[in-house]
Amino acid sequence: MASSTLTFTVRRREAVLVTPAKATPREFKRLSDVDDQDGLRFHAPVIQFYRDHPAMAGKDPCKVIREALARALVFYYPFAGRLRETEGRKLVVECTGEGVLFIEAEADVRLDQFGDALQPPFPGLEELLWNVPGSDGILHCPLLLIQVTRLLCGGFVFALRFNHTMCDALGFVQFMNAMAELARGAAAPSLAPVWSREVLEARHPPQVTCVHREFEHVPGTIIPFDNMLHRSFFFGKAEVAALRRRVPAHLRNSSTFEILTAFLWKCRTVAIGANADEEVRIICVVNARGISGLGLPAGYYGNALAFPVAVSTAGKLSSNPIGYALDLVKKAKSSVSDEYMRSLADLMALRRRPHFTVVRSYLVADVTRLGLGNVDFGWGKAAYGGPAKGGAGTIPGLGSFYIPSRNSKGEEGIVVPVCLMAPAMDKFTQEMHNLMEEEDDDDGAKKQQPQGATIVSAL
Repeated sequence: MASSTLTFTVRRREAVLVTPAKATPREFKRLSDVDDQDGLRFHAPVIQFYRDHPAMAGKDPCKVIREALARALVFYYPFAGRLRETEGRKLVVECTGEGVLFIEAEADVRLDQFGDALQPPFPGLEELLWNVPGSDGILHCPLLLIQVTRLLCGGFVFALRFNHTMCDALGFVQFMNAMAELARGAAAPSLAPVWSREVLEARHPPQVTCVHREFEHVPGTIIPFDNMLHRSFFFGKAEVAALRRRVPAHLRNSSTFEILTAFLWKCRTVAIGANADEEVRIICVVNARGISGLGLPAGYYGNALAFPVAVSTAGKLSSNPIGYALDLVKKAKSSVSDEYMRSLADLMALRRRPHFTVVRSYLVADVTRLGLGNVDFGWGKAAYGGPAKGGAGTIPGLGSFYIPSRNSKGEEGIVVPVCLMAPAMDKFTQEMHNLMEEEDDDDGAKKQQPQGATIVSAL
């Protein structure tokens, strides 16, 4: 279990701007109409923990990464620019070459003091990813902030945040891998970056041809996110298998993401205590790369995301078996097509780039296959690589990530950070145990199941 009481001191040098290692074009580049929607106008935090490596003895990770960053910005030079807003709230990048923020730091703590299982929430995150005053705006601010913190054991922490309008998580992993390749001595990234944001620009004239309930106006209040409790829950093979057994036979070939999403949506709905006749929503972040007909080229690093939503009354979701929620989740995910993405871009242009609906909504994003933990600057794979916390976004606490993880027993699985008010968190935890601890066998008798997902860390 990760230590939530760990305290340590971080000594930081003053933040500096790292500019491209060579001269880069000075130009304006339009973001796509999927990039600049309100729901992506935030800075997303990511954190990587690296162990000491004998092959890198005498090498300073701050120097290695800073030099690789400057070289990577030659290929990804829009990151060194600044965002401007034009008519209709349209965002464009002014490629100024001003650079990105870089912080060199050291901490009086060892990697093993963070616990056997590295999972969010991480103690001291605000010190490991320092928010340079005035740097976190969307317009006229640096688009990246990177902090490399050396640890007493010879390992280090690589923490960063990126302006989400510039790229999605897959796009940013592409940039990080480019940095890593250059750090290991490559002359250029193996995958060349491609801008091509016009592929997801609105049509002329724009025409909304699909149903986008994720952007409906829903009256009501957002759950207050002050004094929130953060917990991470681990789902190993045994827990996922137990959930799958609770699914109707005709839905058992559903993906782990779909089953876990249905389960969490049901539990969270019970926990927040919505009235039976109120609508609740689950928003699934879907990657549109590879959708036939869309035409996104290899190397595209912009946002290729959709936010399809499943909607139910709280009463139906709470009272029905898990198969009810699962069927809704599967239908929402399958709605994303090339026409859906074009319709989404058109909607953004027509409606001034709205935010997706947040009232009684819960958003989930699967990052288990992103490969963040595989980014290798020369020190090997990360001991942990992934989101720095749950619920990052314009509405903190609204969503959860599914993060690949290994628990303290060495078991592979998925860790899910959840953010709720304390009473709701207790109900959420209890509901998970209620759904997982028993199931009927073929004779109708009760048999014991794994005792729910393990709480691996809490703050």
